Order: sequence, then C-alpha cells, then structure tokens
Amino acid sequence: EANDKEVTSGIATKLLWGDTHLHTANSIDAFGFGVKLGPEEALRFARGEEVTATGGLKAKLDRPLDFLVIADHSGGLGATKALYDAPRFMIKDKTLLRWHDQMHEGPEGMQKVTAELINMAGEGGLGKLFPPEQSRKNTMKIWQSHTGIVERYNEPGKFTAFVGFEYTLMPNGDNLHRVVMFRDGKLRADKVRPFDPTADNSEKPDQLWDYMDAYEKSTGGKMLAIPHNSNVSNGLMFEMVQPGGGAMTADYARRRAAREPLVEITQIKGDSESHPFLSPNDEFANFGDAGWDLGNLTMQGKKTPDMLAGDYVREALKRGLAIEAKTGVNPYKFGLIGSTDSHTALATADENNFFGKHSGNEPNAKRAGDPQNLGTRVGRIGWHYLAGGYAAVWATANTRAAIFDAMMRREVFATTGPRMQVRVFGGWDFSDKDWTGDWVKTGYARGVPMGSDLKAGNGKPSFLISALKDPEGANLDRVQVVKGWVDASGKLQEKIFDVVWSSPDKRTVASGKLTPVGDTVDIAKASYSNSIGAPELRTVWSDPEFNAGQRAFYYVRVLEIPTPRWVLFDMLRYGAKLPADAELKSQERAYTSPIWYQPTS
Repeated sequence: EANDKEVTSGIATKLLWGDTHLHTANSIDAFGFGVKLGPEEALRFARGEEVTATGGLKAKLDRPLDFLVIADHSGGLGATKALYDAPRFMIKDKTLLRWHDQMHEGPEGMQKVTAELINMAGEGGLGKLFPPEQSRKNTMKIWQSHTGIVERYNEPGKFTAFVGFEYTLMPNGDNLHRVVMFRDGKLRADKVRPFDPTADNSEKPDQLWDYMDAYEKSTGGKMLAIPHNSNVSNGLMFEMVQPGGGAMTADYARRRAAREPLVEITQIKGDSESHPFLSPNDEFANFGDAGWDLGNLTMQGKKTPDMLAGDYVREALKRGLAIEAKTGVNPYKFGLIGSTDSHTALATADENNFFGKHSGNEPNAKRAGDPQNLGTRVGRIGWHYLAGGYAAVWATANTRAAIFDAMMRREVFATTGPRMQVRVFGGWDFSDKDWTGDWVKTGYARGVPMGSDLKAGNGKPSFLISALKDPEGANLDRVQVVKGWVDASGKLQEKIFDVVWSSPDKRTVASGKLTPVGDTVDIAKASYSNSIGAPELRTVWSDPEFNAGQRAFYYVRVLEIPTPRWVLFDMLRYGAKLPADAELKSQERAYTSPIWYQPTS
C-alpha cells in the first residue's frame, strides 16, 4: 500500500489530536443502547461537520479532530442491529425473540436488553445465541463495508481515518479489552476478520497477539493493540504473573511490550492513572475514580483493595521495572494516550459539548443524576462519567504511517479533554540556555523525547519540559514530574515533584505540598476566570534524588486550574437535579508518556 513507502523519521513538528476508541451502531452494545449513527456519521463529525445525534440534537465539534479510529466491538459485530431489523417470524430462539420485541418497545427496552447482553457476554454465554460460524460470516460482510467507508474519508495531510476494532475479552466481567489499530488500509485489512473472543475461542490476550503476528506475516502490514479501562479489570490487566499464574517469562514480557506500545489512561469510564489507596501521598490521585473502583466492568465481581495494583497505570509502570529486574524485559513499557470510548458515534471530550457515553446519556435533564439502573451497575452511571479524553501525537505528518509510527515510538500524550501542548525531553546537560533558539531541535539533538529510553550519562538526568494551555481553554496550575523506581530491597517506590507552577512569587511549598492555585469557578454561571494560573509553564528540572544504580521512569502531569464539569452545565441548561455528592468542577490534566532510565549494569 502507499504508506509502505512513507518515511516518517525526523523531527516531529506536528501535534495531532484524535480519538482511537469510538463506537457506532455496528457495536453490539451501542446499537442496543439506541445509537442510530454509523461509521460515516462518526467520520463526518470528527472532521468537523454537523450531524444530528440519535436524540435529535444537532452536534458539532468546535475544533475538528486530526484522526479517528472507529473501534466497534468485534464480538457480535452488527448483531443487535441485525436482530432489530430482522422479520419477527424468522426468529426462532426464545431469548432473541424476547430481545427483538423489547428493543421495539423503545429506549427503555433497548437498554434492558443491552444490560442483559453485556452481563451474558461477561459470563461467556453469547456463543449460544450467536453461533460462531454465522457470526464470522456476518462480521466479514460488515467489516468489508466498514473498511470501504473508512477509506473514503481518509485524506492524507488533512484528516486520517484508521481501520480498527475492539477486542472484547471479558472473563466474568473483568475488563481485558484492547483496541486494535491498523497502519494499513482496506486492501490489507479486508484479508482478515476482526478477532472475536467468542467466535474465535480466545481466552487470553496473547491469542490476540497470535492473530496480529499472523496478519503481519501474511499481508506485510502492521498492527498495534491498546489496552483500556484497566480500572475495571479487577487486577487482571497488569499482573505480575502470566495469565493463569506462573512467573512471567522474558518471552511473554517481550511479546506484550511489542504488541501493546500504548495504554489508554483516561476515558469516559474513569481515569486509570492512579488511586488514593495506591498513592496516598498524591493529593491529585483521586481524579475520575468515583464509582469506577466499586467493581469490574459489569459489577459481577466486587473489587477488593488487593486488586487495585493490577488496575492502574502508574503501578503498572512500577511493576514493569520490577519484572524487568528479574527477566531483563519490561512488559509495561507503554506510552500514554486518552480517548473517549463513546458509544454515540460522536467523539466529544469537551465539558460544555459532552454527548455522553451512549444514546440514553446524550444531553438531557436526567443523565447526570439518574443512574439509569443499567443491569447491576448502580452507583457509577451518571455524573461519574468523564467528558474525556483525547490522544495527542507528535508526528511528522498527518498520515496513517506517520501517526502509527509515532505511536510505536510512544511519542504521545493523553489529556482528559483540553488540548494542551506538552513536550518533554530527557538528557544529561540541559540548562535554561537551551530555551533560546530552536529548543525542540536541541531536545532531539542532545536528548530523547517522551516515550524513549535515556541511556546512562554523567551526573543527574535533566528534563526539558514545556506546557502551553489549550488556546481556547483554562490556564495552567502546575507541572509535576511523577517518578517511579525499584529500591535496593526490590520495593516499588514513587514520588511526585512539583517542578514549575503559576504565580511562583505567591505560592510556596510547605510540608511537601504546593499552595493551591485557587478557584474561580462560578457555580451559578458554570464559568471560570483565567485571572489565576499561567498560559505557559516551562522549566529544566533535574532529579535531586537520582541514584545511578536504580531503574526508574519519569512522566509529566500537567494540571489546569479548576473548571466546570459537564454536570454543572447540565444543571444550568436543563435544571438537572444532582446528587449531593456530584462533582461539579475538576482540574483537568495531561499525562505524557514516560522516559525510562536503566543502569548500565
């Protein structure tokens, strides 16, 4: 294909914004929840066109995206839509007939069916209702139609449409989902069928990697996989052992690192950076946790504290160092991105333009306060949803090859929605003098960008860190460096460093904590003021506690000043009645991919 010949090396000067995790009516649950928009409407919307949402509202992004991956579920691709459209007299199975009738009763019936279907999927029962052979045939037909639509909307240099799908392994409701993304177009993608845990009898993620290996060997193409919603895996996403138990081998760790270079750290169903239980000294570790730390994806499995370490990304990064110390390979050496996981076909991550998780959660007076009782998942469906996030990629061009290759080298970062511009370089001799002239060129010449390994050098590592506010958004509160390492006893450690902040003449560090930035949010108007914070923060920071003999990673977290959440906009627009514990404002943020340091011996 054409992108085989594209050279993507060189200085990455383009910051591109996208969503790698969007669902349309072809997803078994999205259609079940009522969405009527398909891949074409999703692509038109992402490109900046106005579309009509399922609920009848006009929807448009203030700023178009640069790229999109439609990641409809491979399991039962298009099945609920086909069941809804099927003539009633042709449906012989009693459960399917009941579902057909309930879906035609209206939105409430659709949601009941989908909740039942999701729970059944968690128990592994879909294969009985949707025979694998028939599912494979139906999937291939829909897949080839889908890739044709994606190809039509791909416009190199202007907008990149990626081929992709979601692998939905979910044993007993424990989320082990991955978005699978192709570097290639229709010509190669049509030679395979999306890998389906049910139809293809997959019980472990490494079977997905087998599928990816086979695709690349037979077609010459390329794929990557992106784990997501680790916060509802009940400890299974980032285990210290191999699936099923037993010490993790170097071969297994190597395969995972090669196949999964990224992880989705934030999205609508909560934030997976860290948790107060794991990071008690991190005052900002509770972002997006409310409701999502109660259990697994379907709430079929209650979460216990011992599971949390396998659910959160920061702990996984630390675990990766420990596994590397034993095996020589780090399985969790991944870059960080955000995406929406929206099931409305609308990739919206702006608080004042949030179209919700699914069609029943599109803007209305009840969505923020009504848990909607979807199956057994009470306590997390309402204001607990986040209006986020997005994937930010530093690439050489807006093309499939350039974006994919940037992801493979992990030169990416995540945001919870705002479009902040963040760059980080690690080296050994950066100083404030490097801000003069072309500091980005200097960063590449004398250091490494985010997502890279920093080879051993002299002295202490220094980091060239720059953060610019979203041009249409809030000022910045502070920039932090999150460090993780393995100490001499083998214990996993972490520390948060405030490295640069707004109003340094007024704000100080006392007892290890930086004075808060303040709060200008006007609850009565759902507004804020940029009278506090800073439009730009930059610094050269050196690790004051560096130990040349310890493995470590460093990633940057950028915090905005407090701003209104979508629930506050709903309260003012619709008179929404909110629970007393509803969070009306938050400090949105960005997370960069880490830079890893490894001793020479």
